[in-house]
Amino acid sequence: MRCVPRSPVLLLIDAGIATACVGAALIVALAPDTGPDTTAGTAAVVGLAAGQASCLLWIRRQPVYGLLVAALLGIGLEALCPQLGWLGFVAAPLAYLARLRPPRVSLVALGLLLAPTPWKLLTGGWRDVLLAAAATALGWAAGELQRGQAQRRCERERAVVGWERERISRELHDVVAHHVAVIAVQAAAAEDVFDRHPEQARAALGAIHEAARAALTELRSVLHALAAVDGTDADGPQPCLAQLDALAEAVRSVGLAVTVSRDGLDDELPDGVQLSAYRIVQESLTNALRHGQATRADVRLRYAAGALRLEVVNDGTARPRRAGAVEGRGIVGMRERARLLGGTLDAGPLPGGGFRVQAELPVGAGR
Repeated sequence: MRCVPRSPVLLLIDAGIATACVGAALIVALAPDTGPDTTAGTAAVVGLAAGQASCLLWIRRQPVYGLLVAALLGIGLEALCPQLGWLGFVAAPLAYLARLRPPRVSLVALGLLLAPTPWKLLTGGWRDVLLAAAATALGWAAGELQRGQAQRRCERERAVVGWERERISRELHDVVAHHVAVIAVQAAAAEDVFDRHPEQARAALGAIHEAARAALTELRSVLHALAAVDGTDADGPQPCLAQLDALAEAVRSVGLAVTVSRDGLDDELPDGVQLSAYRIVQESLTNALRHGQATRADVRLRYAAGALRLEVVNDGTARPRRAGAVEGRGIVGMRERARLLGGTLDAGPLPGGGFRVQAELPVGAGR
């Protein structure tokens, strides 16, 4: 977790926390009983607090240096205005460090910040020492908790993607292996008639040779890209778009009214594309039944301009997803299928109610 994307949302969050820190410093510094006695001292406190808070705007890129700068500025705040807290607001940068770096780094920083807390005995008492230690430890604990949650989300998403890649690799293996077996049979048949119709047999063998080499190359590249392990699924024919009607009928029998419309489709679409499209539709309908409490779903497929476009819309109610939460395994798997074919997939609730899954799968190169 050493690389944190810098999105506008994160920038707004960091700016909000920094602003809150500066605002709290202003309140304490301007209060007659807690702030410095001189105008120069008050100005220095405000400047140091602003500098310490500004570290939060770039600490995601350099967490260790950000905490170091914040701690150095906090020494000045502690000397000028100890009422602000231990070393000013250093607990906030420490929380960022704990969020972005493993415990072997953040615990060292926590220990270094806790070691001089007895200094509070000079300006207060044991109560101030305990408060300083507790505030610093809570800042570290908050960051560590967020780091653990983010790590679990990443591990879950990697597991889902790996599982889906393994499944796709097995299915693609079955698709290509089927064609290779057919090619082998045709090659044997062509050899039988080679003497009686040599030109025809020779042309067939040449085409078979090219097709077999292309299929094996595709299979090899896919397996290497996916780095899949051996699976245990039973052998059997893989589904295709021609079986969508049977899928729709099965879903209707459990209470979901499904309509399927096709435009421009034919039986010559690549098997890998048909398989992925079928799985996307299947998963979309399953999610509509399991999670959306839908009563109706419309499946639309259209082939045009070298791409298969599919859309599945249902009238269910999608549960709102918490900020930062990982998408469900079904959506992650569908998106991975589309991505491996060079396509895209979007899924989300509709403004007027319902849920829609849209996918575009390039097929021109495979035709």
